[in-house]
Amino acid sequence: MFKLACRRQFASALKGKQDSHIRQSLLQQRRNLSIHEYRSAQLLDSYGIGVPKGSVAHNAQEAEAVAKSIAGDDMVIKAQVLAGGRGKGHFDNGFKGGVRIVYSPREASILADQMIGHKLITKQTGERGRICNSVYIVERKFARREFYLAILMDRGSQSPVIVASSQGGMDIETVAKENPEAIISTKVDIHKGVTDEMATTIAQQLGFSEQCVDSAKDTIQKLYKVFMEKDATQIEINPLSETSDHEVLCMDAKLTFDDNADFRQEDIFNWRDTTQEDADEVAAAKSGLNFIKLDGDIGCLVNGAGLAMATMDIIKLNGGSPANFLDVGGGATPEAIQQAFDLITSDPKVTAIFVNIFGGIVRCDAIAKGLISVVENMNLRTPVIARLQGTNMEMAHKLINESGLKIFSIDDLQTAAEKSVQFSKVVKMARDIDVGVEFTLGI
Repeated sequence: MFKLACRRQFASALKGKQDSHIRQSLLQQRRNLSIHEYRSAQLLDSYGIGVPKGSVAHNAQEAEAVAKSIAGDDMVIKAQVLAGGRGKGHFDNGFKGGVRIVYSPREASILADQMIGHKLITKQTGERGRICNSVYIVERKFARREFYLAILMDRGSQSPVIVASSQGGMDIETVAKENPEAIISTKVDIHKGVTDEMATTIAQQLGFSEQCVDSAKDTIQKLYKVFMEKDATQIEINPLSETSDHEVLCMDAKLTFDDNADFRQEDIFNWRDTTQEDADEVAAAKSGLNFIKLDGDIGCLVNGAGLAMATMDIIKLNGGSPANFLDVGGGATPEAIQQAFDLITSDPKVTAIFVNIFGGIVRCDAIAKGLISVVENMNLRTPVIARLQGTNMEMAHKLINESGLKIFSIDDLQTAAEKSVQFSKVVKMARDIDVGVEFTLGI
């Protein structure tokens, strides 16, 4: 499904960036809690919002039991993986399609067995895929009309906005590109909420039939209530359908929630599924680090998101490729450096490490001591290029140069980036022919 909130959240930060891979990785960065579709349906149902009847299953036997509990023999089975494009995806066992129609409990059991325990690969997951631990089996409802509706925060107006389209059931980005007039946006006054008039107007603009306008209005208002009461950052319904028997149902739902509200929304945050996230990124979050794994070979350890972006840019401009985005935050303590190095060096592709830190809250000499201690304790053979700027940077430079370790202290950012790329290429070549390499730095 369309990650509209994430796209807007990072749009300004990414503007003008040259590397599409970094851009895509940052777009996929976890900034808000995402929950599985069956959890979203469960939450919507608790607010009296229409969803297809169904339940989750964690194995083939449960899938058969769930299918038997649904009246009729026309159902849909959906792999519960936090990624878009499930229907067109394929599993690592060769099975195709993460969303399939089933006509019997036995068939539900067979398909569940093909999905559960295997990785689903979609256009959003990349080749690594994501593990499917459960399936969601629901009754199959036939839609007379399909619409798109999302509620999210608009940073420009600093207010909630309802984004809707008469063209539901398809990629909203495609609609925005090919038929932008089909998308309507309605800003919501946070003090007034979604009024009857506003909700009715949206329902009529979308094209609900006259007998469904009231139900659609009620659904829109209840979705906004969920958005506000549960600290959601995005509610995306695609499609929001009017069925052949004139029900208004949320056929598919994607909900995300503000991480800063976890203390207030404990029940929802207990639904977090860390198996859908990169294990290193989960470990980094526990340590207070902002970490995203990339496909390059130069590890980056930086404090501050802006500086981290600039560091990755200058590596790319010099012909290199960053292996990660890693922001240790304002306090680059020895403990944070140790945790950061553990994450970076766990990637076997890393052939050099670029440390680019501004010493403000923590002095550069303290950072240098921590860096020296970590490299020494880890017996690290990968070259480390350190650019420490700020308080006591001269002392830091002296400590590093006298350490006798493979840490090269460079003040100039361009020079540091050049050396990082050069060292990385040399180490990569040495690994390819299985020889050792020693570095000396002449500047």
